[in-house]
Amino acid sequence: MNKYAIAIHGGAGTILKSSMTAEKEQLYTEGLKNAIAAGELILKNGGTSIDAVEKAVRSLEDNPLFNAGKGSVFSNSGKNEMDASIMNGQNLMAGAIAGVKNIKNPVSLAKAVMEKSEHVFLAGEGALEFAKFVGSEIENDAYFFEQMRFDQLEQAKLNDGVFLDHTPDKFENGEKKFGTVGAVALDIHGNLAAGTSTGGMTNKKFGRVGDSPIIGAGTYANNATCAISCTGHGEFFIRSVVAYDISCLMEYKGLSLKEACDLVVKNKLVNIGGEGGLIAIDSNGNIELPFNSEGMYRAKKNSDGELFVGIYGDSAITL
Repeated sequence: MNKYAIAIHGGAGTILKSSMTAEKEQLYTEGLKNAIAAGELILKNGGTSIDAVEKAVRSLEDNPLFNAGKGSVFSNSGKNEMDASIMNGQNLMAGAIAGVKNIKNPVSLAKAVMEKSEHVFLAGEGALEFAKFVGSEIENDAYFFEQMRFDQLEQAKLNDGVFLDHTPDKFENGEKKFGTVGAVALDIHGNLAAGTSTGGMTNKKFGRVGDSPIIGAGTYANNATCAISCTGHGEFFIRSVVAYDISCLMEYKGLSLKEACDLVVKNKLVNIGGEGGLIAIDSNGNIELPFNSEGMYRAKKNSDGELFVGIYGDSAITL
């Protein structure tokens, strides 16, 4: 059987072991492991990378610990405004949605945009209208309400700030916040895919949209090069066109996946003040998980059975 591989992330930021209880570490580890298992099951059975990515991201969206789907942060209006995108490296087809409310699994709506419409990017009320048209799962506001997230909004309003979900030391008990989720995969047919989903920034205003739903910025996949899903301060990732930049460095300059990732994440982004990281996979199944923050929730597994789960910047969790 040809090889397959998958990687996921659950956000990057100031994530320190010193501020993490053993119980919380276990919960986040289990969440990452469950998402990897969901995606790998598709790949192991000969399924497509697109389906594997969707399944892995859905698992993270359904987990209230992560800022996507059920765990999405609140905007200034007290709503959960979600963004997501997905891309097929085989044919460069893509789908994206932004500013949607009440959609249980935004990544699946993005996939529906790709597969069931002639468009790439839908936003706001139009995206919700399309979701109803294609039968997407819709939940009421109560489904998305998490007290921790609401408390974050209240604190942000007191400080008149707009916080990244992983901004440190902004909330009681030094709680560190975690952002965007995503997945990248290579299937046994040699096809790459990437997907990203997020609730964005706490207390965001005016319909703010980050990099997650923007093809080429937060998500990109091309069989000729790589598949990328980003997490971090979206404005910087948009300005740097991070996901596509890595692909371009590989295609036009002949850089390896690792060389391209390191140049963009640890040099280009740092030089303009951009914090975050990404997950990347190439057509040979090589995986890179670079970040320039204190930590990044991440995991990877391949057809050789090797599983890696990491949270902090200096070590993996032994499994």
